[in-house]
Amino acid sequence: MIFTNCHNYNMKKIALVTGSSRGIGRAIAKRLAHEGYAVCVNYIERKDCADSLVEELASEGLQAFAFQADVSDRTQVNAMVKKVEETFGPVSLLVNNAGVAGQMQFQDVTDEAWRHYFGVNVDASFYTIQAVLPHMLHEHEGCIINISSMWGLRGASCEVTYSATKAALIALTRSLAAELAPTHIRVNCVAPGVINTDMLSALPEGVLPMLAEETPLRRLGVPEDIAAAVSYLASEGASFVTGQVLTVDGGFIV
Repeated sequence: MIFTNCHNYNMKKIALVTGSSRGIGRAIAKRLAHEGYAVCVNYIERKDCADSLVEELASEGLQAFAFQADVSDRTQVNAMVKKVEETFGPVSLLVNNAGVAGQMQFQDVTDEAWRHYFGVNVDASFYTIQAVLPHMLHEHEGCIINISSMWGLRGASCEVTYSATKAALIALTRSLAAELAPTHIRVNCVAPGVINTDMLSALPEGVLPMLAEETPLRRLGVPEDIAAAVSYLASEGASFVTGQVLTVDGGFIV
């Protein structure tokens, strides 16, 4: 586990954003840092990206820290959260963003691929939530935001495994929100549409313009669109919002 620019800050607003060295997670981490959070930037491989984000935010006088951990591994998650709590304080906002995606026909899905997708997209949220929950329960406050997908609401051909994991996140969100509501811990979900990130780079040429045309707002989303939704759900303005799925897809599945 790697810690970058670490100091013992006694800050109440501490956010852990999984998979936040690039793409949507990076935009979320930047937005939260600008809103006063000490942000824990989690990554698994791209140390260079995580460090560059920390350095960028530090240059603006903002607090961010890089933590290397495979969030599909409970032991690594527990170690990461423990170190965050010991060094910076307890996590008050958890954003489960880490995820994997890909396209294949269902009959070609292997046991290994199925388990990998569920490990990163579902098990990781299970592990991180359980790791941060004890303090939230003790304090009777906290915010958990899961990043799902519009395909978790509607389903997508040749993305059965991915869609199944994202549907599981939505069910987790709604059920856990009901369970935790009496303790004033809010649990919500953001369901992005087609967002222009590196994850789309594997698509054949011409697919992205077609997807933009299929989107009623006639453009692809950008990571900052999702960061804005997370910002709202984490804010005091959403203090009466829990168990909800905020779909940010330009009207794609209306």
